[in-house]
Amino acid sequence: MISKGIILAGGKGTRLRPLTNVLNKHLLPIYDKPMIYYPLCTLMLAGIKDILLITNPLDKVYFEKLLKNGEQWGISISYKLQVNPVGLVDSFLIGEKFLDGNSVALILGDNLFHGDGLIQKLLDMSKLRTGAKVLAYPVKDPERYGVVEFNSNGNVLSLSEKPKFPKSNYAITGLYFYDSTVVERSKQIKPSSRGELEITDLNNLYLDDNQLSVELMGRGMAWLDTGTFDSLYEASGYIRTLELRQGFKIACPEEVSWRNGWINDSQLVKLANSSISNDYSSYLMQLLEK
Repeated sequence: MISKGIILAGGKGTRLRPLTNVLNKHLLPIYDKPMIYYPLCTLMLAGIKDILLITNPLDKVYFEKLLKNGEQWGISISYKLQVNPVGLVDSFLIGEKFLDGNSVALILGDNLFHGDGLIQKLLDMSKLRTGAKVLAYPVKDPERYGVVEFNSNGNVLSLSEKPKFPKSNYAITGLYFYDSTVVERSKQIKPSSRGELEITDLNNLYLDDNQLSVELMGRGMAWLDTGTFDSLYEASGYIRTLELRQGFKIACPEEVSWRNGWINDSQLVKLANSSISNDYSSYLMQLLEK
């Protein structure tokens, strides 16, 4: 069972300027919650309680103020700095001491996952012991992503990063599960022509050893990359529609930890009362009533 998770929340957010001129994009709102709550809750739904958040030196203090050390949610959150964003694989090099030879789930801080059957899929993927597992999602514009090619039996043939001529419409999402060899494999990765340590190169190392499996996200699931103005707006609309229609909040860490049994009823009440009375605190109290 994977017990450690990494959230990559660094970068400069250039696609979202001027919003990100003074604020890390992962602190921007997705409807009624900060963006960072969504990847955090995804890891929590996978049963992961020991989490490392990697960000840049200027923004670390804001994440610490928002998330603290995670104790209030029955989890542990620690922080590391990425001075220069040089690719996703750098996460494992930065987090080597945190991982301490353990397997890990990496999620990008601007990725939102939701949908029917997702929690069980996350729990199943977190049982990884050897190799690597990634999620793939059908998209209209696969040339913008890492793309996976399958054979007629559904086995993975190849992975390619932002190909001009994609061999499928399945994009690799920003959620990855790796075994304890990930750090040593990451040390083998050389910078690409873009000067980055590409996650696709790491995945290809696992693929070459026949240790990469790809899980498909079904039609009832949603994956949103919220790194542009349009996707930020779309994600907020998606969350707003579901929450208003169903009466449940999506990516509420207090609720996830409570339902996981990581905090008890009295701790949930304390969290609800710790903030000024608003819809969010009222929702937490309603969980107990229901």
